Amino acid sequence: MTGVKFFWTFFWAFLLTQMLNYVVSSMNGLSFHFMTGLVLSVVITVLLFVMTLIIPNDPVEDHH
Repeated sequence: MTGVKFFWTFFWAFLLTQMLNYVVSSMNGLSFHFMTGLVLSVVITVLLFVMTLIIPNDPVEDHH
């Protein structure tokens, strides 16, 4: 199951990062670099999985 989560997280991070990379480089008048978007999408995917390990998934107690 983790492999499927990793794939879809990387897939969407890759698409959104490439889109952002293209738009920002186009607005700045720079050339598009595929590898920049690829590296950023890998970094974003790793950071997302690290965040899910750090944030607790325990239910919150009712304090009423």
